[in-house]
Amino acid sequence: MKNQEIAKIFYEIANYLEMEGVAFKPYAYQKAALTLEGLEKDVEEIYKEGGREALLKIPGIGESMAEKIEEYLKTGKIKYYEELKKKTPVNIEELMAVEGMGPKKAKVLYQKLGIRNLKDLEKAAKSHKIASLFGFGEKTEKNILEGINFLKRSKGRFLLGEILPTVKEVYQKLKSLKEVEKIDPAGSVRRMKETIGDVDFLVISKNPGKVMDFFVRFPGIIKIWGKGSTKSSVRMREGFDMDIRVVPARSYGSALQYFTGSKEHNIATRKIAMDRNLKLSEYGLFRGPKMIAGKTEEEVYKALGMQWIPPEMRENQGEIEAALSGKLPQIIGYKDIKGDLHCHSQWDGGTNTIMEMVKAAQNMGYEYIGISDHTKFLRIEHGLDEKKLSQQRKEIDKLNTKYKILNTKFKILQGCEANILNDGSIDIRDEALKKLDYVIAGVHSNFKMPKEKMTERIINVMKNPDIDIISHPTGRILKRRDEYQIDFDKILRVAEETGTILEINSFPERLDLNAENIRRAKEAGVKMVINTDSHHKDQLRFIEFGIAQARRGWAEKEDIINTQPLEKLLKLLNNYASRAFSRSSNF
Repeated sequence: MKNQEIAKIFYEIANYLEMEGVAFKPYAYQKAALTLEGLEKDVEEIYKEGGREALLKIPGIGESMAEKIEEYLKTGKIKYYEELKKKTPVNIEELMAVEGMGPKKAKVLYQKLGIRNLKDLEKAAKSHKIASLFGFGEKTEKNILEGINFLKRSKGRFLLGEILPTVKEVYQKLKSLKEVEKIDPAGSVRRMKETIGDVDFLVISKNPGKVMDFFVRFPGIIKIWGKGSTKSSVRMREGFDMDIRVVPARSYGSALQYFTGSKEHNIATRKIAMDRNLKLSEYGLFRGPKMIAGKTEEEVYKALGMQWIPPEMRENQGEIEAALSGKLPQIIGYKDIKGDLHCHSQWDGGTNTIMEMVKAAQNMGYEYIGISDHTKFLRIEHGLDEKKLSQQRKEIDKLNTKYKILNTKFKILQGCEANILNDGSIDIRDEALKKLDYVIAGVHSNFKMPKEKMTERIINVMKNPDIDIISHPTGRILKRRDEYQIDFDKILRVAEETGTILEINSFPERLDLNAENIRRAKEAGVKMVINTDSHHKDQLRFIEFGIAQARRGWAEKEDIINTQPLEKLLKLLNNYASRAFSRSSNF
């Protein structure tokens, strides 16, 4: 898909324009990039079907941007972008990846110290040349070095959300080949890990040569590492590698189990086999020379005396023991969510109207949607004040009345994503919060507070009876920013006491809570909600990533409040007293 490629260029154009102090245009490019990232359909297909006119129908895409998209689709380049890069020859992508670095800081560092890339930045910071610059200081210099070290730890990994669209596209095209009898992705993609190193496909085929020929000619390949009769390996334009293996049908299950991993899970399963005088490998499960299982994963696990284990759970974190004793939890399914409670609209700078978000939610098969726009502290996001929240309520009430007249059971809920200020207070008055169907609160500033103060900041807001949900509770941004320092056990205790719900944020850059914290929340009896934090209607599909995260954290349907139908959900969100009561009640 070209969407990610063009979105990346638009983000960089926005950064270059911001470096030059251009007003308004950077935000327009950022908004367009966000839209392109969220599009479910490939922008190249949209263009082929309807030309530039079809591009202009994409929200946030005007004449100038449609022209640039068309230029890229035809030539692979955008002249305007190339000119901006020549004018300020810095690797904007590298520099912006460092937490705390913005376009204006990058410009100062280029002008004063000649810093063009990450290597230059690290060298200057280690030599203490940055601290003395106006507007920087020792703290900023230290934060830059910490950000660079964090990036190094993430090197070579790609976000699941970045890779999965390509994986699905390749999968569908390979599956459509008449020579392919069966195909599955394997590895960390199948386990739905937050970040991915490379992509593996397993195939059954009686004509593997044709499959290999097709695979190495796939669009977007920049290098063929190797092409054999049953195995090939390529490098994609995005920077990750893809491998494909054709395996015999009789060994497909054991090969899929082996190549899915994790390494730790496989070591444990092989040990179980050895303890039973068996041998387990990618070729099958053997007793001496005789193969006793291998065609399917289910028969391999069964022969080992285990339940089949969902791929997301295969990390050797207790799933082996649970499967041996027949006590694996019935983890949440990918179709169990009834609605999304964290969606942004045009009211706070999102791309789509409330009505457009509603239609997208209905297409997802949802019973309800929650509009949770930012509140006034986030001025850059056009945060809503008390007056605008009241005006938005009128629009939502009008739409709900329309659905009621049409005898449609779908319901629009009004919430907000309020900002947790440094002292744990909220940037919207309590009387305005009480009029909403629910309230989400999140930390959006001052992420580097000391552990004790940050913990108290969040606990204070959880004690507010008007707050229902804590959004992206640990504040991490994958490959960019680590979790802020909090006492998570203490957070869980207070959440359990107050009935506060913790969010599993599905946005690919967040996936917050992580799997470990989801499991801890479940064990503490704390309820969770899976939301997308959508700023575009097509981003509602990100729910898949949040569900995968919940599955990796062993969450069951009853642990997640938005698996419940509307009536039960509203009871859960009714007020502080009912939330406290719901801790011990059944859904």
